[in-house]
Amino acid sequence: MSSPTKPQGFATRAIHSGRDKSDPHGSLTSPIYMTSTFEFDTAEQGGARFAGEEGGYIYTRLGNPTLNELEQKLAELEGAEACLTVASGMGAISSVFWSFVSPGDEILVDETLYGCTFAFFRHGMERFGITVRHVDMRDPENLTREISDKTRVVYFETPANPNMRIVDIKAISEIAHTKGAKVVVDSTYCTPYLQNPIALGADIVVHSATKYLGGHGDLMAGVILSSTEDMEQIRYVGLKDMTGAVLSPMNAFLITRGLKTLELRMERHCDNAEKIASFLEGNNKVEKVFFPGLPSFDQYELAKTQMRRFGGMIAFELNGGHDAGLKFLNSLELCKIAVSLGDAETLVEHPASMTHSTYEPEERARFGITEGLVRISAGLETADDILADINQALNYS
Repeated sequence: MSSPTKPQGFATRAIHSGRDKSDPHGSLTSPIYMTSTFEFDTAEQGGARFAGEEGGYIYTRLGNPTLNELEQKLAELEGAEACLTVASGMGAISSVFWSFVSPGDEILVDETLYGCTFAFFRHGMERFGITVRHVDMRDPENLTREISDKTRVVYFETPANPNMRIVDIKAISEIAHTKGAKVVVDSTYCTPYLQNPIALGADIVVHSATKYLGGHGDLMAGVILSSTEDMEQIRYVGLKDMTGAVLSPMNAFLITRGLKTLELRMERHCDNAEKIASFLEGNNKVEKVFFPGLPSFDQYELAKTQMRRFGGMIAFELNGGHDAGLKFLNSLELCKIAVSLGDAETLVEHPASMTHSTYEPEERARFGITEGLVRISAGLETADDILADINQALNYS
């Protein structure tokens, strides 16, 4: 028996935490509660639950045992007090922001964001009287100069999609908190296995669980992690009233299953990404590689301080720019031309025409998303096979 004072390892917690052990049939795998509503023993019990005077389930939009198991497990892995699972990564982001901002408030965001996140802020929230301003958060002093008493939330991705920029979570959080602003970090690229923003001072962490947490490209989901107090607001305002972005119990079950192999998968993703990045950096057809694990990467030292390993994502520029990048994609045979990331398959995409096409060309240029940038999500295939496919595609580009 393990010592109760010794913390259990990540894989052990990913497999065993959060389980409701009261199942009368002794099922090793938790059942899926495929129900929209829950019956009450009495009318008084129903009233008490709606009034918040008694615990228990009411309606799956407010909670479900299958979702609850996953939420407890993810909170344990991330080091958060509370977790909420929702229907997509964008459901997570929008549920958070509709919970904490109002007309007249200001949001400061990093210069590089996932395309749909960029569209939500710039083409969505600004329509409702909320100011959104971009700040280059690679240098925390830029935030010191730009933050104001109107700033309610500071938001960034690290590493950023698609160009792998790293933001110093601890430094940015300390600055934001001097103005009482909440810090929200999208940590999708890392998962709780590689990075824990709350331990570094962030208030809220979001993930697209569609990616590594699910891990098999067969579901869509989002995750929010925060304090218990903040989560009450997000669950009962952002999710219940504003977005309704409810995760299905089946998808929650699939993510719970995926988490059992998260450590193993992330190690393989990281191994393969390191090999791909090194190979690309040594190829004379490649102009520049963006990968936090390369000593040549501008923020290599910072990445080492807040990430356990460097993740499974790589971006690079080919000599020849846009046309060479598209020719490279079209020459691939094993690797798949597809958006998303974190799947078993190696996925390759062209951000300027795909995931980040919501930016205007001049905005992409301003925020470091060049027209020739190629993004790779390193899969779980045998590394030599991935490298062979990349090599033959480079020879055609």
